[in-house]
Amino acid sequence: DHFYICPGHLKDRGFCTPIVDEAEAAAKKKQEELDREIELIKAEYAEKLKKRKKSKDSKKKEKTTEKEKGKEKENSKDDEDDEDVKAEKEKNEKVSVHNNA
Repeated sequence: DHFYICPGHLKDRGFCTPIVDEAEAAAKKKQEELDREIELIKAEYAEKLKKRKKSKDSKKKEKTTEKEKGKEKENSKDDEDDEDVKAEKEKNEKVSVHNNA
């Protein structure tokens, strides 16, 4: 595993250099750039999905709170209706008591 190289070849810059296929190197560089760009786009898309999920979650929370508020309003309306019915019955009883007397 020993190679003898003369001093003339050591000074020669073109001696023992790898053969570089420029088209292959350019294609490899272009592929690397595309891979980087793809990774950036994937990261941006993942962020958008997270934002959408957060907004959907917050909208769901708002809807549930609105539904709860709506149920509370319905319950309060029912309570008011019950109160109105009770008041009306009491009024009718008083009127009937006054009419009978």
